[in-house]
Amino acid sequence: MKQSLFLLSFLLIISCDGKKSSDPKMLSNSSGNINNLSVVIDNDLWEGNVGEAIRNTLAAPVDGLPQDEPLFNMSQIPPAVFSGFVTKNRTVLKVEKGGEAAVKIISNVYAKPQKLVLITGKTDNEIIQQIEDNSQKIIAAFKSEEIKEKQRRIGLSLHNNNNLEEKLGISIKFPTAYRIAKEDDNFFWIRKDITTGTTNLMIFQLPYDAIKKDDSLVNQIIKLRDSIGKAYIPGPTEGTYMITEEAYAPAVFETIIDNKPAIETKGLWDVKNAFMSGPFINYIIDDKINNRLLVIEGFAFAPSVEKRDYMFELEAIIKSLKIND
Repeated sequence: MKQSLFLLSFLLIISCDGKKSSDPKMLSNSSGNINNLSVVIDNDLWEGNVGEAIRNTLAAPVDGLPQDEPLFNMSQIPPAVFSGFVTKNRTVLKVEKGGEAAVKIISNVYAKPQKLVLITGKTDNEIIQQIEDNSQKIIAAFKSEEIKEKQRRIGLSLHNNNNLEEKLGISIKFPTAYRIAKEDDNFFWIRKDITTGTTNLMIFQLPYDAIKKDDSLVNQIIKLRDSIGKAYIPGPTEGTYMITEEAYAPAVFETIIDNKPAIETKGLWDVKNAFMSGPFINYIIDDKINNRLLVIEGFAFAPSVEKRDYMFELEAIIKSLKIND
């Protein structure tokens, strides 16, 4: 009997060990700069039409910047050397020629967090077609991963401001490097000094019917921005203030912020009667529950330097917004 019990116990231990061995492997932390994309692809594909299609999609200019800057900085890696630490980048695009035409979006393959997009096709044309047909889905997958990473980094040192919740009924996560430059009953101007200028946030609310979705939407948004700029964002000398750049019509999109419909506007601002300008990204959020429109905007003043990463930080901050119902 003792021998039988010992044998049964031994078999149970072996069985448990076997189950443990089938558990998912422990993944190391991913790495990489924000908006840096690893592209795993054969050299001949990268140098040909497939590589051109990838660059046209993922290195396309970011909307709303005064000069062309790519959505992502890309590093091409031949499959033969894609191993070890090279696999740990947070965002990876992998192209394999020979399989059925498809696009697969996979999380945490070689590291965590990580987003890998696998594109397959039997011919160059099939691969190119998959890139073009799924371009928005691919961009959204990578951008979402990078927004989350930027928000994680911002969360390491958060500014604490209870007035936003008390006066506007919102919470938003921004770093301690920012300061409250101006605060009114329903208006906040938040800014951070950078090497060549400033990055800024404006948050305020409007009556629910202040903006109408019709053919004049762009003009309404411009008129709104200009009135707020005149009232709250002065320029360097008396009588100057921020307005919307007249020479370039802003781009307008529909999106979602905090599970609420919103109008996203990207464009350029300048200062009336002064030589200052830069990009802005504006969201008008349909806060029907609270019977208002909530407006939040990020804008940057950074002359003579690239501005993509500054605007990306502002977008990540804005997308951390939570509205109290």
